Amino acid sequence: MAPLRSAHRRLGTRTHRAAMLLIAVIAGVGVLPGVAVAAPAGGQQLNAADMTLLNGVRLAGLWEMPAGQMAAEKGQSAKVREIGAGIASEHQKLDQLTVDAANKLGASIPSEPTAEQKGWLAEMQKASGARFDQIFVTRLRVAHGKIFPVIGAVRASTRDATVRKLCEDANAFVQHHMQMLESTGLVRWPELPPAALPAPGEDGLLAAASANSGPQVGVSSTVVWLVFLAALGTGGIATYRMLRRS
Repeated sequence: MAPLRSAHRRLGTRTHRAAMLLIAVIAGVGVLPGVAVAAPAGGQQLNAADMTLLNGVRLAGLWEMPAGQMAAEKGQSAKVREIGAGIASEHQKLDQLTVDAANKLGASIPSEPTAEQKGWLAEMQKASGARFDQIFVTRLRVAHGKIFPVIGAVRASTRDATVRKLCEDANAFVQHHMQMLESTGLVRWPELPPAALPAPGEDGLLAAASANSGPQVGVSSTVVWLVFLAALGTGGIATYRMLRRS
């Protein structure tokens, strides 16, 4: 397949909570392909969890790069403008790492944001002043909180060295972005979605962690799907509540 190119520059009526949850779940399903993709000859087969990581990080960059550029240009506070520029720049680097990993693995990844992510960008384009700053910080902080646990779960389970390295790079970038967003003082801590952990069990993340001394401990792709979808659902509800109050 032809190598992908990094996308450096792409650019209220009250809604029922059930609709917000449905949108979040639909978006999650779109990010989680159910078909394994073959790695290059001699490599491990990519499973659904590996593809979740590749697709999720790629999609994050496709909308957070233009969101950061928008914040750098129209943010009301100097802090938001500075952070927007920093996030856009770092996402360009992470996007290139993701594209390089996908090309190396022969995996197909998205080339444009989801319809929901395009809606977030449109929402930011219409906002101005303090409301823009709040929407920018809220949307990106919740989005980073959704992908963060997925990165850790895939890092713990993947058999592929390229995916493992991308997890480590993505983890550093996402954590830094959360710290930058939090430094604005605009994160509404009590309204952030709670951690979405599966119940302990033989196939759970907690059980896998407690059994870490075993020779072949892993986390199944089903667990990663559940973590991601649960995070999307709780994140969608929390975002709606936060923005409704702003």
